[in-house]
Amino acid sequence: MISPKIILNNGIEIPQVGLGVFEEDFDISKTKEAVKYALEVGYRHIDTAAVYQNEEEVGKALKETTVPRNEIFVTTKVWNSEQGYDSTLRAYENSLKSLQLDYIDLYLVHWPVKNKRKDTWKALEKIYEEKRVRAIGISNYLVPHLEELSTYAHIIPAVNQIEFTPYCNEKDTLDWCRKNGIALESYSPLVRGLKRNDPPLLKLAEKYGKSTFQILIRWAVDQGVITIPKSSSPNRISNNFEVFDFCLNESDLESLSHLHDGTRVADDPMDYL
Repeated sequence: MISPKIILNNGIEIPQVGLGVFEEDFDISKTKEAVKYALEVGYRHIDTAAVYQNEEEVGKALKETTVPRNEIFVTTKVWNSEQGYDSTLRAYENSLKSLQLDYIDLYLVHWPVKNKRKDTWKALEKIYEEKRVRAIGISNYLVPHLEELSTYAHIIPAVNQIEFTPYCNEKDTLDWCRKNGIALESYSPLVRGLKRNDPPLLKLAEKYGKSTFQILIRWAVDQGVITIPKSSSPNRISNNFEVFDFCLNESDLESLSHLHDGTRVADDPMDYL
């Protein structure tokens, strides 16, 4: 089983479902085996970040897997304390070294840090123009951040990664990104398990013969959104990938989209204005 792909605005393809490797209580020592197992299952998209402190373990997994490097899409991000023009350039080199890679597929600005995001984006543009990364993008940018970015960006971001679930339904951001050719990517699509027993989810899980987590992943997929469920458990890694044999019908997709209640498991990006 292989994930469907989305074509980004610069023509490269990104697998729509990937493995996220961040958890608050994540045991870094488990990262390598989790990534290797995910690649065995069929994942071809791995999402990490400098702040997760596991880029080196991801790199080890990529060295040990039999899957060719050109079939694996690797994302990492510049952390807040490393933002700014020169420091972002250094951060990219450090991530390359930690991952033991010659290039990264997608490099993101992790959060829209005030007074640094313009210089940080300019650094990403330089890396991209020098053809040292295949695509660049942002993370945790909502409409006000995106509108500001559009005033100085020479390159349109390929991806915007945000918290996007039925319970944190940033539809305005999705619509803005669609209008401007930016692929939306959802992190924490499983709401860290907080909604696993929500009655509307349980009802749909029974209807489709799937878990509530699989319903949440499919909600993103059916809207053309990239999503990166995270786990270090082989069983959950497998289950999270078993979402390509069904689709939510239009009415069920719509009903899920009305579950928005403002639940967030990460910071509110509006605090970064």
